[in-house]
Amino acid sequence: MTQTQSKSRQKAESAFSKAQSQFLARSRAVEEHDMIVQARQENTARLKQARLAKEADGRARATAALISKRALTD
Repeated sequence: MTQTQSKSRQKAESAFSKAQSQFLARSRAVEEHDMIVQARQENTARLKQARLAKEADGRARATAALISKRALTD
């Protein structure tokens, strides 16, 4: 009888181990995906900030050029 319990317990342990390893693998995959998403968001924010700064600089230069042009013609 102890032999039967032992086999049942071994099957249960094996099933639990398999389920646990699947859960841990899934957790690692989700964590890795979250890290990739976060890095992408940070990169996008950095690029957007650089683009906005470049556009602002371009507008400032254009305004300065117009002002200097008007000053020369006046």
